[in-house]
Amino acid sequence: MKLAISCDHVGIILKNPIKDWLTELGYEIIDFGANSEERTDYPIYGKLVGEAISEGKADLGIVFCGTGVGISLSANKVSGIRAVVCSEPYSAKLSKEHNNTNVLALGSRVVGLELAKMIITEWIKAEFEGGRHQDRINMYK
Repeated sequence: MKLAISCDHVGIILKNPIKDWLTELGYEIIDFGANSEERTDYPIYGKLVGEAISEGKADLGIVFCGTGVGISLSANKVSGIRAVVCSEPYSAKLSKEHNNTNVLALGSRVVGLELAKMIITEWIKAEFEGGRHQDRINMYK
């Protein structure tokens, strides 16, 4: 599975260790930056991940900023992207099962590394249930 990841300058403290961990687990990672703590703008990076998924270059995306909110909003501007901000595993799991989310946003000022790993694990392993949920996703357009 190919995962696109990105962050702003605040999210980098989670992005880099998560990138290493996912690589160790065998995922192919496409890293769209940022690559330093120098101030930058999260909309750039949310959009890059959204476009990578929309264009079929990645299967799923994970994005990081201070709260996860801003970068998720920018990813959601890309057609076909369903980004969700999560700070605990249960919502992450249900977001995939019921909403077929394809981008997960995490806030580096909200969750620590080990909680982030739990959230990502539940989200990646969850499977979309389809059925009535697909009918609702069709209403998003």
